[in-house]
Amino acid sequence: MSTAESAAAPERTSMSERVPMPISLYVHIPFCETKCPYCDFNTYAAIEPLMPSYMAALRSEITHWGRLLHRPQVHTIFFGGGTPSYLPAGDIVRIMTTIQAAFDVQAGAEVTLEANPGDFSTSKLEAYLDCSINRLSIGVQSFDDDILRMLGRRHNAADAANAYRQAATAGFDNISIDLMYGLPQQSAAQWQDTLSRALDLSPPHISMYCLTLEGGTPMERWVEQGNIPEPDADLAADMYIQAQDEMRHAGYRHYEISNWAQDGKRSLHNLTYWRNEPYLGVGPGAHSYIGGYRFNALKSPREYILRLQDMAEDAAANAVANTASPAIRATIDSVPVVDEVEHIDKNMEMAETMMMGLRLDEGIGLGAFEQRFGAPPSVFYANTLDELGALGLICKQDGALRLTHRGRMLGNEVFSRFFA
Repeated sequence: MSTAESAAAPERTSMSERVPMPISLYVHIPFCETKCPYCDFNTYAAIEPLMPSYMAALRSEITHWGRLLHRPQVHTIFFGGGTPSYLPAGDIVRIMTTIQAAFDVQAGAEVTLEANPGDFSTSKLEAYLDCSINRLSIGVQSFDDDILRMLGRRHNAADAANAYRQAATAGFDNISIDLMYGLPQQSAAQWQDTLSRALDLSPPHISMYCLTLEGGTPMERWVEQGNIPEPDADLAADMYIQAQDEMRHAGYRHYEISNWAQDGKRSLHNLTYWRNEPYLGVGPGAHSYIGGYRFNALKSPREYILRLQDMAEDAAANAVANTASPAIRATIDSVPVVDEVEHIDKNMEMAETMMMGLRLDEGIGLGAFEQRFGAPPSVFYANTLDELGALGLICKQDGALRLTHRGRMLGNEVFSRFFA
């Protein structure tokens, strides 16, 4: 056997042999009624005519992956986008039925659906509950109407509060709301008011994200043209500190840099990402991390639909699915919508595990890291850990490495050290 063949041999194990179970499943819905000017996600407005063919293609991809992975266990499902709540409820129900047939969904699995205020109706919420969706993530962003107009949102502050109450009344006891800070024209007083109004609702979970001006978005162009001021980074940092104080006083656990939860209400799906555990993404542009590979689907919804239609008509494309134990890379490549594939070696996996895990208040469990990689972090990152400790950015506590309070404020500075 040649050197090249010897190096490749470990990758010939089957997908089912290399994928730890259970996994998380992300379902991408690319449709929006309107696209927000700050958004650079793979989402589209005014393509509603594609909805029926997209639903058929998505269900086909779900079924195909279920066959390839031998109906794996799934412990969390997340409908993201885009605006999943923009779809008719019947489409969501049919997707869930397909998932339950293709995968072994654990009893009591966390199933989250992203929603916009204003998309709810009593019948929609009942349909969600009936098909096992048990968590909602509502894109509130702000409780200030001027800010909402600047963000291009379809709702106002009253709509947001009413949507939350409507969901809670319908029977949802696990609801998250998203808020944004560090926005152009956003004052400290406006942010304080949004925090107060959010806490008046007492949602089980709150995510807060600082605006990033993404390249090619309308909002970036508005700033460049001087139509709106550039966000103030110092003010954004003050807003984050303000949020930390308010949430601590309200009794929330700051379990991840941008996320707060009441007892027992952490996002289990997002914990999969932060713990660098396996997940499968379906839909255009969706990302996956399985069997030592990270890969993503092509972005165009139209091309996505066409390729899955071709797969259904081409028996040869399904040949790998009928093989007892195909190689991991061959399994991934057999899915016609997969676009880019990257092998994640041990060094990269360790660095990503450090970066993601340090975002959590629980930090990096030294025992769990050693069990996964054969040695504790100090063996691989001795100089880096000594330096970060001397700078007061990380500490060792209760058998784990954690960010200090200062480290949370300078998270990117910490994370970059593991990729140097």
